[in-house]
Amino acid sequence: MSKTPQSTDSSNSRRKFVKQGLQAAVAFTIIPRFVMGKGFLAPSDRINLGFIGTGKQAKSLVNSFKDIAQTVAGADVDKTKLAAFKLLSEKIYAEVTQKDRYAGFTGYADFREMLQRKDIDAIVVATPDHWHAVSSIMAANAGKHVYCEKPLAHSIEEGRAMVTAMQKNKVILQTGSMQRSWDKFRTAVDLVRNGYIGRVKEVLVSVGDPAIPFDLPGMPVPDYLNWDGWVGPAIVRPYHSELSPPIEQDIFPHWRNYKEYGGGILSDWGAHMFDIAQWGLDMDRTGPVRLIPPVDPEAKRGLILEYANGIVMKHENFGRGWGVRFIGEKGSLDISRDYLDSNPANIAIASIEANAPRVYNSTNHYKDWLDCIKSGKQPICDVETGHRSSSVCCLANIAYWMKRPLDWDPKKEQFRNDSDANSYVKANIRSPWKLS
Repeated sequence: MSKTPQSTDSSNSRRKFVKQGLQAAVAFTIIPRFVMGKGFLAPSDRINLGFIGTGKQAKSLVNSFKDIAQTVAGADVDKTKLAAFKLLSEKIYAEVTQKDRYAGFTGYADFREMLQRKDIDAIVVATPDHWHAVSSIMAANAGKHVYCEKPLAHSIEEGRAMVTAMQKNKVILQTGSMQRSWDKFRTAVDLVRNGYIGRVKEVLVSVGDPAIPFDLPGMPVPDYLNWDGWVGPAIVRPYHSELSPPIEQDIFPHWRNYKEYGGGILSDWGAHMFDIAQWGLDMDRTGPVRLIPPVDPEAKRGLILEYANGIVMKHENFGRGWGVRFIGEKGSLDISRDYLDSNPANIAIASIEANAPRVYNSTNHYKDWLDCIKSGKQPICDVETGHRSSSVCCLANIAYWMKRPLDWDPKKEQFRNDSDANSYVKANIRSPWKLS
């Protein structure tokens, strides 16, 4: 957010300043911060954003924020993507401010330089998964609020470190599991929690495959890309365009398939669908206690996750694309981006009683985060919630890799008497990066 110069002692000057502010086409700051005291974010203030990662997902997010915040900076190790994001941001805000050109955007090759700016209030982390924790924690340590794409963390230890950092720095984090702010998912969860399918016995979660080790041949590194910077805190593997494709391809990169940098499509979509399952089961502060992989060691579906209350969750394709099926004593309910229906059919269209308890009602995932930055409240997918949902994805991957039953303690966040499995819980952060 832009700094406002200190006002003079003259009341006429102050009146002139206020008048000019009100007459501006878009007043990014209506109430100066210094009027309210150091560190105060007035409800009318326009929040300034900086992006870490400016690829395909960032281009979508900058549009999501365009009417409710101002993107003033971005950082990327890919010069071509950063340049394209700068042009896009300037075009968007030229339209928003109705000016011929918006020149308020600065690009950085190193996000650490961007974090030093005092006029940036919050950071959007739109990097590959292996960068989420380190960059989010550094942003929090710099006093910036954080919107971090899903899955929140690449390992369970990283997720817990993110929770600690946000709480220590008293900043607000929203996880990018935006389905929680969609009406149909909220309706499904309210129906399940209020017993419309009866006591829940089982949940089926249909998402993609677990992560695999990187197995692609090395390629020459393009001159526009800082490969060491792209790898950052992760394990070094050779460059391949599947990991960081040229901007002309305009695709979601396949780094997410490889365990060094992502969690497979199991995590990529599990951070949406396991997240909804956790929400429906009211498990946002805990997780399963036992994981049983399929008998076939090569199977990529069939994992069973058991909760302490006896509910069973299965990673299983139930034939309707990526989605969740809640199965109860009175019927079942299916929910995805394409459908909300049930068996019997009347469950999904039932009118929930007026006095029934409801889950958090957010209708705009991005505005919810900005509102919570101003109010100090926690958003719909706060850091602990995002951590617990990404933990389920991590646990599922570990069970597929270990190929044997595992007992999990969701309070201690450790496998019971299993040092080999616990080695996957730990973060593997390459020096000089760190989780503090």
